[in-house]
Amino acid sequence: MTYTDKEKQLRYDLAYLRMAHEWSKLSHCKRKQVGSIIVKNGMIISDGYNGAPAGFDNCCEDDDGKTHWFVLHAEANAISKVARSTNNAQDSTLYLTMSPCKDCCKMILQVGIKRVVYSTQYRDNLGLELLKSAHIEVEYIPVPE
Repeated sequence: MTYTDKEKQLRYDLAYLRMAHEWSKLSHCKRKQVGSIIVKNGMIISDGYNGAPAGFDNCCEDDDGKTHWFVLHAEANAISKVARSTNNAQDSTLYLTMSPCKDCCKMILQVGIKRVVYSTQYRDNLGLELLKSAHIEVEYIPVPE
């Protein structure tokens, strides 16, 4: 069986989104567990999930169930890991279980990610509009159960 380029890309996109979903399960957050994978030239160069910064108690919510202000988003964790490595995210693809917020979109722009693929819509899509206005490819792909 031979695949068209589009079919092959979708197969890879779904596989990376499933990996991001598995990675999200490492989050200690109760309200939302979000995972991310950064892929460049066919290789995973970073990953992340939402949670407290390294060295802090991994409790994401307060007693009222509200997310602590210091919790890092999955994409922020993945981008930070790239910054600490010998890699860079220029021209890479970011896979997320949830679309990025507007603050994370600014980081996505700044590090040169060229494509964002996500499987669940965040409540605010202002960040996605920013990415699209900067000609970053944004794609929603629901992951079948």
